[in-house]
Amino acid sequence: MNIGIDLGSRAIKMAVLQNGELVNSKVVESSFEPHKQASEMVSPYSTIPVVATGYGRHLAQKHFAQQVITEIKAHALGARYFFPNCRAILDVGGQDSKVIALDKEGRVAQFQMNDKCAAGTGRFLEIMATSLGYSMQEFAAAAQLSTQNIPINSMCAVFAESEVVSLRNRGHAAEDIARAIHLAIAERLTSMLERLGIQGDIVFSGGVARNSCLPAILEEKLGRKIYIPEQPEIVGALGAALHLHKQKPAMAV
Repeated sequence: MNIGIDLGSRAIKMAVLQNGELVNSKVVESSFEPHKQASEMVSPYSTIPVVATGYGRHLAQKHFAQQVITEIKAHALGARYFFPNCRAILDVGGQDSKVIALDKEGRVAQFQMNDKCAAGTGRFLEIMATSLGYSMQEFAAAAQLSTQNIPINSMCAVFAESEVVSLRNRGHAAEDIARAIHLAIAERLTSMLERLGIQGDIVFSGGVARNSCLPAILEEKLGRKIYIPEQPEIVGALGAALHLHKQKPAMAV
């Protein structure tokens, strides 16, 4: 049995493997002391090795994890578990987005990250949804009701919110503005994918993959299918557990 834990900016995710198969998982919102939360999550498995990934991986290693792995490698392993033919991963989390290109064997070939700004991330979507008075589910559903293509010029969370207010004051419907925001994010993510010259199957991981509107717009823009795991949030945690599983048997308990 092996355990992977992903200490992200907005949530902590755990994945448990037994004989190479996913047997348990858990996702909780991150608090002020994420390493303590993570430690409690893995406490029922006190004799089992833990590999940590995500923003808080080194803090986890300091307190309880036996190993760490980068988010890039973790997502590559996790995405291939769900989709063996995967050649690219689009991971959009709470505070960053990244595109990872894989070779035929599933090894990381190159990657690109947007971690300097919240634009296009889960946090950005939350801010935009709130500014329109929607929950996250309502936000995606409303965007899918619209067929308009209103441009959003700024992807800075602060300026975009001001632009949303301006669009509302000019009489645009909330669902049209919701679609405009999704289109702007999709344009940004599409550009990241195209800069890496992605070929083959694309897997969408991270909590934002649950947004029902964004994957549909991405598929339309890219002209290809986007594959989404049943549990897109745990791809990194699963990859961390797989990292240990793939090492010599003597390291597993």
